[in-house]
Amino acid sequence: MRWITALSGLLLACLLGAPAKAQSISSVNSLSRSPSFSVGGFLGYQRGLGFLLQGTVRDFAMGLPIQARLRIGRTSVEPGDPANARRVFINDATNGTPEEAGRTWDFGLDGLYPIGATTDFFGGLRYSRFKANFNFVGGNENFDITSSHWGLAAGVEASYPMGRKTSLILVGGGEFFFSSRLTGHDTSYSPDGDNTNPRQDYSYSDADKAVGQPTWRPVALVGVSYRLGM
Repeated sequence: MRWITALSGLLLACLLGAPAKAQSISSVNSLSRSPSFSVGGFLGYQRGLGFLLQGTVRDFAMGLPIQARLRIGRTSVEPGDPANARRVFINDATNGTPEEAGRTWDFGLDGLYPIGATTDFFGGLRYSRFKANFNFVGGNENFDITSSHWGLAAGVEASYPMGRKTSLILVGGGEFFFSSRLTGHDTSYSPDGDNTNPRQDYSYSDADKAVGQPTWRPVALVGVSYRLGM
């Protein structure tokens, strides 16, 4: 009878231990998944019509539910007020017919955290290079005003599968950029008052009002994401 009791105890221990062992193996497998990558392209509004490309990686660290994303984009923006920009950076002349154009090149690094079955919250860093061009046709004035800005971003992103590897992505959020030096012709204005060749008694505040460099910027994008690999 003793050997029957011992055998029964051994079988019971194996049965009780098997689920725990299976669960442990499953947990290890879930933690040891290889990183997966996806790429995407987007169009939308960012204080102007813009497009961007991005690359995303998930499962890059065991047990970490956050995805990492790099992005680069270009946006056409309102450059500012040509007459004011000319006064603040060049001179008080009023001749010529103004033509204007503005754009930003934007670079970003985001972390994405799941808040629903198909929805992620994202937050991250931004770096934007702004350029405005003002050309006074017949007035012999054609000049650029440039600046570079660091910023922060946050928002929500929803994903809707369209195929085995392809998803429709909707993005809504906002970006904030810190003030930075504005440079045009041989003049520049800095938020700390360290100006170079300022015109008359103009200040950074005047330059900031004259041009359309990024500050607060709403973001509304639609695009497609494609998962690489298997």
